[in-house]
Amino acid sequence: MTILDKINSPQDVKELTVEEMETLASEIRNGILTRVNAIGGHLGPDLGIVEATIALHKVFNSPVDKFVFDVSHQCYPHKMLTGRKAGFTNPLENLEISGYFNPEESEHDTFIIGHTSTSVSLATGVAKARDLKGENYNVIALIGDGSLSGGEAFEGLNNASVLGSNIIIIVNDNEMSIAKNQGGLYENLNLLRETNGKAELNYFKTFGFDYYYVENGNDIEDLIEVFESVKDTNKPTVVHIHTLKGKGYKPAEINKEWGHWSLPHILDEKSETSSQSEDYNTITTNYILEKQKQDKTVIAITPATPGATGFGQDFRDALGKNYTDVGIAEEHAVAYSSALAKNGAKPILAIISSFIQRTYDQLSQDLALNNSPATILVNWGTIMEMDVTHLGSFDIPLISNIPNIVYLAPTCKEEYLKMLDYAVEQTEHPVVIRVPYGEVISSNKKDETDYSVLNKYEITENGSEVAIIGLGNFYHLGKKVKEVLKAENINATLINPKFITGIDEELLNKLKENHKLVITLEDGCLDGGFGEKISRFYGNSDMKVLNFGGDKEFTDRVPLKVLYEKYHLTPELIVADCKKCL
Repeated sequence: MTILDKINSPQDVKELTVEEMETLASEIRNGILTRVNAIGGHLGPDLGIVEATIALHKVFNSPVDKFVFDVSHQCYPHKMLTGRKAGFTNPLENLEISGYFNPEESEHDTFIIGHTSTSVSLATGVAKARDLKGENYNVIALIGDGSLSGGEAFEGLNNASVLGSNIIIIVNDNEMSIAKNQGGLYENLNLLRETNGKAELNYFKTFGFDYYYVENGNDIEDLIEVFESVKDTNKPTVVHIHTLKGKGYKPAEINKEWGHWSLPHILDEKSETSSQSEDYNTITTNYILEKQKQDKTVIAITPATPGATGFGQDFRDALGKNYTDVGIAEEHAVAYSSALAKNGAKPILAIISSFIQRTYDQLSQDLALNNSPATILVNWGTIMEMDVTHLGSFDIPLISNIPNIVYLAPTCKEEYLKMLDYAVEQTEHPVVIRVPYGEVISSNKKDETDYSVLNKYEITENGSEVAIIGLGNFYHLGKKVKEVLKAENINATLINPKFITGIDEELLNKLKENHKLVITLEDGCLDGGFGEKISRFYGNSDMKVLNFGGDKEFTDRVPLKVLYEKYHLTPELIVADCKKCL
């Protein structure tokens, strides 16, 4: 029997010797590798925080003491110690165990958490509520893996420091974000590491925190000693621990960015190289590199997720000063891009749909209100079977209803490149492009569209009775729907709208002449989305409209096939709905 076999709750950890905890750390790492190899997930961050998590549960008393883990992809070891080890030792048969904090799974999880830089703010609220109720327990926030660069981390620290009571903030300093840390803050963390925490210049002390430093943040005895010294403190306290991201799996130790997150079968492939076949990431990076050779004002920007958008190390090196990783700071990324564009540069900001939710105020105020001609690329915008914290289906309602922004939805490689060039070269509007999701589709013909003439849709196939408006990714679903309708003796019109943010009134009015039904297809949330604009236009006419897309709901790892059936996003179900309507 292994040590892990005996661990069913944190109470069992308290009974272990240091030697047994060190064995347990090795077994937990095996569990992390087993899970990631089977179903994918976050690797490096979890491997690096194993000893600290064991020490936390050895010293503190969860769930009486409250843990809040920032970027909760650092929570795998915590889950294994709190009754959910089967999700790691036998993951394929325990898929209900998610990769993120989730209080529906366990009383040891305080919040549903997936986005970054939030733990200190949340923990401060927990501690303040505790104080108001006259209760007495420890509140421990874990932040790290680059999260300090997010604006909310600063705001949380600023408020937590004047709490005047118990809050313990564990700063997991593994010298990384997803890619290498960026920004002046990390220069101070580097100084603190070099001086064993004794440098007079200390970011955390400027706030007023009591400060402790642990050089070997993967040493269980050192961690237990410092955690015991701060337990039950009556002052806001920071414990700064220096850990090794990817510890215990040599490829992830050597290439920390590569090892941050992995698809399944990482152990089987034994390779750090990815496929070099063309995808929309390579199309993007090749375009930017060529454009920058012609124009020194072109600059690429990412908020700490370069790998997700194809901005690999070779690309970053080639751009040099024409590349900025702003850290985990999406809000700053949008404002920075707006100012670059307003002052004559040509910024191209690549950001994931789930993370652009954090930027609404900057999109509205800093970008759109100033009408800055920046280019923003939204990646992973699609209905997906991801965790509830990382869904990509809400960007259309969020972005398309902000004045001045032109939001474009290409259906193929040629349209995407033409839209990119229009966005970068024009000076009239902020332009956002919803990068196609999935395999590259080519029309094999040049896109002749003049995108400066806004909100003009393209009829790609003429017909009558039914008109199909297929947006972006779902234009190709529209082609399939047309084929099924054809088998029902209905020759539908197929339309590629290209523009998400406006309607082509001339075209929509013309459809009234020989169409009874217009259907819209969009790969995202229907409420506040593209299709509702079409429905509103036809509201006072005899035209019937059906909108197809996703429901306004949070889904958690629901298979795409199940979602498509539920939302009637198969050609057969769409056609059945059309026939009922007709």
